[in-house]
Amino acid sequence: MGENETSLPNTSLQGKKMAYQKVSADQRAPGHSQYLDNDDLQATALDLEWDMEKELEEPGFDQFQVESAENQNLGHSETADLHLDSIQPATSPKGRFQRLQEEPDFVTHYSRSVPKSNRCSFCYLLKLLCTAIILFIFGILIGYYTRKNCPSAATSSATVDPQFYQDILKTIQAEDIKKSFRNLVQLYKSEDDMEISKKVKTHWISLGLEDVQLVNYSVLLNLPGPSPSTVTLSSSGQCFHPNGQPCNKEARKAGSQDLLYSYAAYSAKGTLEAGVIDVSYGTADDLKRIKKMKNTTNQIALLKLGKLPLLYKISLLEKAGFGGVLLYIDPCDLPKTGDLSYDTFMVSLNPGGDPSTPGYPSVDGSFRQSRSNLTSLLLQPISASLVAKLISPPKAKTKTDICSPLVLPNNEIRMVSMQVQTVTKFKTVTNVVGYLKGFTSPDRYIIVGSHHHTAYTYNGQEWASSTAIITAFIRALMLRVKRGWRPDRTIVFCSWGGTAFGNIGSYEWGEDFKKVLQKNVVAYISIHSPIRGNSSLHPIASPSLQQLIREKNNFNCTRRAQCTETNVSSVQIKGDADYFINHLGVPTVEFAYEDSKALEGPSFLSEALFPKHATNIEEMDPFFNLHETITKLSGEVILQIANEPVLPFNALDIALEVQNNLRGDQPSTHQLLAIASRLRESAELFQSDEMRPANDPKERVPVRVRMLNDILQDMEKSFLVKKVPPGFYRNILYHVDEKTRQFSLLVEAWEHCKPLASNETFQEALSEVLNSINSAQVYFKAGLDVFESVLVEKN
Repeated sequence: MGENETSLPNTSLQGKKMAYQKVSADQRAPGHSQYLDNDDLQATALDLEWDMEKELEEPGFDQFQVESAENQNLGHSETADLHLDSIQPATSPKGRFQRLQEEPDFVTHYSRSVPKSNRCSFCYLLKLLCTAIILFIFGILIGYYTRKNCPSAATSSATVDPQFYQDILKTIQAEDIKKSFRNLVQLYKSEDDMEISKKVKTHWISLGLEDVQLVNYSVLLNLPGPSPSTVTLSSSGQCFHPNGQPCNKEARKAGSQDLLYSYAAYSAKGTLEAGVIDVSYGTADDLKRIKKMKNTTNQIALLKLGKLPLLYKISLLEKAGFGGVLLYIDPCDLPKTGDLSYDTFMVSLNPGGDPSTPGYPSVDGSFRQSRSNLTSLLLQPISASLVAKLISPPKAKTKTDICSPLVLPNNEIRMVSMQVQTVTKFKTVTNVVGYLKGFTSPDRYIIVGSHHHTAYTYNGQEWASSTAIITAFIRALMLRVKRGWRPDRTIVFCSWGGTAFGNIGSYEWGEDFKKVLQKNVVAYISIHSPIRGNSSLHPIASPSLQQLIREKNNFNCTRRAQCTETNVSSVQIKGDADYFINHLGVPTVEFAYEDSKALEGPSFLSEALFPKHATNIEEMDPFFNLHETITKLSGEVILQIANEPVLPFNALDIALEVQNNLRGDQPSTHQLLAIASRLRESAELFQSDEMRPANDPKERVPVRVRMLNDILQDMEKSFLVKKVPPGFYRNILYHVDEKTRQFSLLVEAWEHCKPLASNETFQEALSEVLNSINSAQVYFKAGLDVFESVLVEKN
């Protein structure tokens, strides 16, 4: 695939051989400093050798020497390419000075004549004193400029204070983000996604990002057909487009592009004429009620988006025997920020990745499955105005503040004919991936993900917001990197392609490098759709990161005039974080501004992709202050995770979250509560015995810190379960909405099996949760045992 063969730094992904070499004190890389080869400084070099003699004899110097040599290799690419054969370890810490004495020119260069008189002695001493003072001042100047210009003198995380992060982030300005946003929007009008990817790559390189690559995958996309889909009333023969306009040439010309892109990607294709049955939100209770009254076989379901994942509701409708679905958003579920009654939208029925290569990457040579549709149902998104025409004759509008939901009475029969047209083709999806290598732990990655426009569908303008934000942070970061600083851990910046079709770009990249990512990824910072409203900040984070997010939000809150309490939650989020949460168990953070009324309504309305007007984002954030806030909040979290010696994760918060999730009305949870109690005990011991001393620099031991971080970054992997309903997260620490505090898997299973004589489904879900909690408890206990063994061996 050529460009597909990208790699993560310092791993097999790059295909580069990296040798970590311990260099003895007597060896220097050629050209290390132009001042060290000056003959005028040879006398000073001799004095430095005597000083080093004393330092080498001090205890603990050997450890310092090794660490310094390793850091030197990481900071200089030329030393990384040396062969091991060319470097021989010194047999004695005094080897450098001894070899100087054995040189033939040693006596002639450094021998001193015996003074012949006191006056000569005085003059000689005066000359030496003057020479020493001059060389001392000269040495200070050399050290200053060498430290200033040499990248290897990067700031260590151990000496970084919180103000250092603020110094980096203060260069982020709302006006710069606004300019970047407008440039991206203009680019969207004239370029396809490949060209946009190249522009993003070029821009990141111009900012100084070291290694930026385009990663291409050939994937199966479901695209709009040559003409819009239609819905026809059988009784009157009236034909409508998805937006509710009649099927005539004038209406088609007025909104041809929007009409084409009003479809469900990977839906079945064809024509179906049948009766319409209103199933409301399509929950298990809704379908139980409907099936008692009507025959649902090969009928058309009138379905509201929201409350539960669309894929889950589609699976329930398939089991109920429906043949088609008309999907819409009830105007009462939307905040009153605009009239969307006539707006069309797109949804994707793809759970993630290339449908032709499920579970494995779409690289050259991979077997391609024929999967033109991912459901047997014909599914068509339609506008609320078309629903109003289908369910009842037009009525005069009345002035009232109360919104009446759209409902088709059960005693009324509506026969319609729906036609769905789409085309399946292989297309190229491109990711942009850039690396800023870490200084002390380059094999640990913090992934920062946004997404860019995909030419084969509309994405509104959210992609321009996310791309402008990630670019603003790169600009601020690289300004500090150019001055010699470098984060301890590697930061990987990703702009994903194919997000609208089911996070295809991120899934394929993740499947491509799964083995390396499982071992090395520390956290994922999502910048998917940062501006969804302008009334409240809505952070979403893994349980282990919620405490950090609260601290950052409270700190930034004190600097704003108006400040409301922000609730940090772990709910399912839309976007490319999906793969990292559900297949890698990576702690994740996302900041976004929402409309407060939207948070009160049904969840999962964001599954609909509306075409937004060119000024929509700028109407919500005209001065781009919200963009600046999200950039700085996300940036501070990235810097702290990338730079702190101990990862800022909280093990005890996971145990507390598990206990809170078991509070509810589900039966047979006493076993889970007992295991959760043991998990909390182990987490408390781990937090107090291991994390507390590691956060104290006086007690910090590098080997123990590395062991501790390895445990912290893998905590959530225990909560990945194999079998979940479609659309539900495999990581059971995440909820389907803000209102449900119990494990979503148990809630769904209990609702599903309540009317059944057998509760086998619930028992199976109960077993999945029980095994996850037990696995986490064993994981923490094993970590404690390892630390105890290390202590015994040292004693």
